[in-house]
Parts: sequence; structure tokens; C-alpha cells
Amino acid sequence: MTTWVYSFKEAAGKSKQLLGGKGAGLSEMTKIGLPVPPGFVITTKTCLAYLEKKDFPQGMWSQVLANLTKIEKETGKGFGNPENPLLVSVRSGAVISMPGMMDTVLNLGLNEETLRGLAKKTNNERFALDAYRRFIQMFANIVMGIPLEKFEAFLESERKRLKIKDDTQFSAENLQKIITAYLSIYQKETGEEFPQDPKKQLKAAIKAVFDSWNNKRAIDYRNFNK
Repeated sequence: MTTWVYSFKEAAGKSKQLLGGKGAGLSEMTKIGLPVPPGFVITTKTCLAYLEKKDFPQGMWSQVLANLTKIEKETGKGFGNPENPLLVSVRSGAVISMPGMMDTVLNLGLNEETLRGLAKKTNNERFALDAYRRFIQMFANIVMGIPLEKFEAFLESERKRLKIKDDTQFSAENLQKIITAYLSIYQKETGEEFPQDPKKQLKAAIKAVFDSWNNKRAIDYRNFNK
């Protein structure tokens, strides 16, 4: 069976061509004992296979879920667990250095239930609400292609209404209103509700990051640096 996904521990010593620069670096840091949060690398050949058929290669998704389970065991948190939620990020990494050219999605796993768990765990409702607000905007833009301006326009209107200049001045109550508006924008633009299933969020984010290999700025960067 083809191995499409390696944990950071399993990936140590494997080539940069297989893992990408970021994946190789994180794996080597894990190997020498630096404090790297647990994670896994989806290989570059997986991305190529996906781009060829516009679908995950056979067995890849089950390997992602198996590695996610390993992270849950290592951290004691659960992906989608409303009491002790595990949040993950999907980051891009190529064989060649391409800073900022491909996409990243942060705070995957946040939804209406895990939001409350995060607020309770951190004892900071405002922090949790702001993280969810940012996640909705990032997912909507990177995964669904909704222009950032749709969200920024509402955010700016709230700054003016409340007479504030810095987003850190938004209260928890303000942020809840912003989240409600963001969810409404998402539904209006996509015709569907914001996904509450963390695994659906993760699957969509992985596809979006793979697809970003062929976005205009990534292509232009590669052409410029030939």
C-alpha cells in the first residue's frame, strides 16, 4: 500500500523532495528533540496525484484520519470534541522555497460547539470568539473563494459604528455579532451553511491547499524564479 501521509516522527530522514521543505524541517526538528507540536506531512506525490485527478488518491484520507487519531492520543484532545477541542492547521510546503505563495488554513476544528469548549479551556471567551471569527473568514476566502472584501466591509462598518480603531477593542458581544454576520455572508455567497463538521472542514482545506499550487501568484513566482 502506498504511504501518502507520514507523522513527523515517521518522516524523519526522508527526502525534502518527498516531504517539501517545511515538512522535512519539522520532521528533523522532531527527530532531534525540539519541542514541535505533533503533526503529520502529506507528501508532495500526494499533491501531484490529487492535481492529476482532482481527487485524493486511494487510501490517502484514511491515512490522514489515522494520523489525526495519533495526534489526539498525544495531546489528550479530540478533533471536534466540544469539551476539549483539538484545533489543527493545514500549511503548504514545496520542495522549493515559496514563501507566502501557497495557502494556509488555521484553527480548523472550530465550530459552534468547540467554540464554547475553547472558551472554557482558555477561560477567555473573547479569545475564542475572535479565533472563530478569523477562521470563518479564512476558510471562506481560501477554501470557498469568497473575496475578503465581503467580510472586511462589515468589519469596517462595525469599527465606525463602535468608534474604535483596533480590532482588539471589540468586546465578546461585538464579536458574536460579527460572527453571526460572517456566517450570513458565507451562506449568501455559497448557498450553504458554514460547515460544522471538523472532518469536512479538514478535507476541504487540504484540497484548497493542494489547489493553491496552481494559483496565479504561485505560478508567477515559479516562472520568475526559473
